[in-house]
Order: sequence, then structure tokens, then C-alpha cells
Amino acid sequence: MDTLLHPPPTSSMAKRPCPSSSQNPRLPSHFSQMDHLLHFLLSLADSSPPISLDLSFDRLLESSPSDAEQSILIDRAHKLGSLLLGAANRSARKRASLHNSIAWVLPPDLTIKVFSMLDSQSLCYAAATCSMFNKCAMDPLCYANIDLTTVVPKVNNAVVSTMIQRAGKSLQSLKLGIVPGPTASRGSCQPLVYTIRNSVDVSSISWNDKKTRQGKESSILTRSCLYPLTGDNGAAGTLLRRLHLYNIERMDNASLCVALAACPSLLDLEIVGLHVELRQTLMSVSSNCHLIERLFFESSKTGRDDSLKSPTCVDLVNNCPNLSSLSLRGFKLHDYKVRILVKGFRKLKYADFSTSYSITGTFLRNLGSGSGGNLLEVLVLRDCMHLKEMEVARFLTAVLSGDFKFLRHLDISNREGLASEGDWYQRSYNSSIIPLKEVFEVRPNICVLAEFPSEGSFIDIDHMIDSYINSDVSLPSQLSIHTSDGSLLMSSSESSYNSDQGSGNEEYQDSGFVIFEESSDEVDFLVV
Repeated sequence: MDTLLHPPPTSSMAKRPCPSSSQNPRLPSHFSQMDHLLHFLLSLADSSPPISLDLSFDRLLESSPSDAEQSILIDRAHKLGSLLLGAANRSARKRASLHNSIAWVLPPDLTIKVFSMLDSQSLCYAAATCSMFNKCAMDPLCYANIDLTTVVPKVNNAVVSTMIQRAGKSLQSLKLGIVPGPTASRGSCQPLVYTIRNSVDVSSISWNDKKTRQGKESSILTRSCLYPLTGDNGAAGTLLRRLHLYNIERMDNASLCVALAACPSLLDLEIVGLHVELRQTLMSVSSNCHLIERLFFESSKTGRDDSLKSPTCVDLVNNCPNLSSLSLRGFKLHDYKVRILVKGFRKLKYADFSTSYSITGTFLRNLGSGSGGNLLEVLVLRDCMHLKEMEVARFLTAVLSGDFKFLRHLDISNREGLASEGDWYQRSYNSSIIPLKEVFEVRPNICVLAEFPSEGSFIDIDHMIDSYINSDVSLPSQLSIHTSDGSLLMSSSESSYNSDQGSGNEEYQDSGFVIFEESSDEVDFLVV
């Protein structure tokens, strides 16, 4: 033992013995000697009690003439112990990996296929299980569909960058941001905007999960979170098919447009609660995403974005002919602009303009005839403050006469009631001119949601505007058929309105888009 830790001077050291016949002849001689030394050291762990090792090491230190040599001996002991521990850990991992490879029945290619079906968090858990799983989990195919949406902020730009870099050109779907509660199903009217008023209830989250932001890397996504899509000449964004962004407070127009420019193959774009302008976003989509089929855009500030222009609508229609699902919720849209969109998209089947501030319904006139609008299957006009009962009645009359033969769902519910023809101050809560029962008899396959307040009364206009803009609209996510008087739903075939009185909202006035900033310091984000 003393000789191992404190070898004699080199000049007096004996020559290295030749390997014996019992040693492996394929190994060099110094490897064989090392094997013998290591075997001797390891045998001490069983043959010698700990106290004898301690006494032996103490005698070795006492025999050293100076403190410097004693320090060297101690350092050598530490280094030798560290080397042995590292070698033992590596060998244990190799044995475990070999065991896992034998016990795990799936070959690597099928394991990667299984991992590619996991959500992002489960994939990270699997990668931390063992080296074999970690190797499989590093395959780019496992990161083809990245979902980093959370209920509370706990993902930062570095996490997003790492995931996108691992995916490379295999990236097909990317979902980022904060979704308040379970994600609504496709086609749901449930609002997804995350604000101080509808922020998630964290009372049930344990204290250990509530970590302070102070002194730690921020867990809030910023405008640069999408920059990895543009890296390496936009390789990561080249084949991206789906991009969903939820309530990324610090995202701006420029950063979003740069990201969209790197995604020419985008088919599905969903934007909720971002402080970005509708017009600039649609211009970027029109210029770069010509293959897009689904566009969902929910405003962060209901009724305040009046930026959309008619030329932007025309460009979008001409450059994105494959669009079949369009949702623009919470924007200040005029009927003639909506008509350009609905009439222009020849493949449009799903249209949702919920909580749009200026829609009266005149865009529906003659919509079912011709090549535009006649393929509509779902039309959602829920809580459109200016929607007129007369326009809804004309629309359903067209349904009765045979227009909109593919229509299967219509939502005209309004928590403030429908506007009267002459004065929208006068609200209708139980309209007698809307032929709901007749439509139900002729077209029983159509679901019409017509939910209004049970009792109609005059509501102060200032109160309505304040309620409309500042409250969070709670919308049902299922197709139910319910009205205040108990009557239900409807049907259609082919015909058209005979009186197209114009595009509606001609007396509009374009205004700039104003963003009302909310300081992030006002919210105590929980970082997990």
C-alpha cells in the first residue's frame, strides 16, 4: 500500500516484469501491470477493514519528511479515488445500458417513432431515464412536434432554441406561450387571451413550485423566442406546418413578421393575445405563407384594432387561395371587409368573427350564391355588438330558400341581444322575425346557437361598450341548440338574397392601431 502511494525514486525502481502466460497476450504489458495493481487495490476493499487503511495512510504521511510531500500524497489519494469512482460509474452505466438494450424489446428506429409521439415534457422525462433512451430522444424526429405551452410561465427562449435546434429541418409543429387552463378544442369559442383579469388560479400550486424570478434566469418568452426559426438560412422554419402562439406579451410586429417570412410551408397559424397589429400580420401571411389553410387570430384588446384595410384583404384572398378556416376574433371589422374575405376565399368552410365590434350582418347578403361563401359549413358571429336581427332574419330566409346547402352550424348568440334595424341602441332578445322554427323543420341537420338574455331591457350604451371591451367573454365550446324561448335550430339549399343593398359600413373611418401596454411587473409570474 505504501509503495502504491509513495513509489521509490525512479533510479531505484525495478524493471517492469514481462507478462506471464496467464495474462492476456493481446494487451500491452503496461496494461497488464495496471490490471494487477487495480485488482490488488480493489481486493483491499474486502480483505482489509477500513481502520487498517486509515492507519496505513497515516503511517505513510508520517514517513514523509515535509508538509509539501504530505500534501502531494493526499492529492494523489484524492485523484486516485476520483479516478476509480469515475471508472466505476462509467462501467455501471455501460452495464445498465446493455441490460436496457436487452430488456427493451423495441429496436432504436421504433423507439424513436414512439418518442416522436410523446409531448415535449414527457420526451424530456424519457431522455433523462437512461443513456439508451437519451440517445434515442436526441433524434430530430422526436422534436418534429414541439409543444411548450404552459399554464404559468416556465419556458424561456433558451429552452425554445434548444428544442428547435434539435429538430432542425424535421420541425413540423411549434406551440409556444401561456394557455389559461386546458386548451380549447378546435372550433371552440372559448377565449384564450391571458390577461390579469383571467389569469390562472394558482392557489392549488404547491409552494415548492412557486419560485421567485429574482436572481434567476427569466422564464418569460420575449420577441426573440422565434429567432431560431430563421437561423441557418431559415432551415428550421422551411418545413414548419403549424405555428401556435399564445399570450407572448413581449412579442412585436417586426419579430413575428420575420418569423413568418421563414415559414413558407405554413398551413396552420394560430395567434392569441399577442400585441401585434392585424394588418401587418395579414400582410406578412399574404407575402410569405401562400399555402396556409387555417388562420386563427384573436385580439389581445377586444374592439380596439381597426387597422385592417381593404387592399390587405384583397391581397390575402389572392395570395392564399387554399384558406378553408378563418377566425378573426375581437377585431373592429367592417362588413365590406368581411365580405371581401368570405366571398373571396373559394374554399372557405369555417368562419368565426366572434366579438367583432362593427359587423352588422350586411356582408351576408347574396353570400350563398356564386362561388364564394357557398361552401360555408360553420359560421360564428357570437357577441358581435352591432349584428342586426333583420340581417340574421334575411340570412335564415336564404337558408330556407336553399342557399348555404353545406351549412351545419350557425352561432348568432349575443349577451347584449341583437341590434334593431333602425337603431342599434334598441336590442332584441326574443326576435319574432327570425325564422328559427321554420329552419329547424326544413333543415333539421343544422345546429343554430341563438342564446340571448332571458329578459330584454334597454341597457345604457356606455355600459355596453365598457362591458364589451373590458370583460372576458365566456363562450361555450360545444354545439348546443338553445334559445331564450326554448326554440331550436335549422336547415338550407340553394338560392340568394334578392336585395343586395351594398357592402355595409360605408361610413367607416380608418384609424391607427393603438397598443395599450401592461407592465409585466404588475403580474407576479410563477416560475417552475
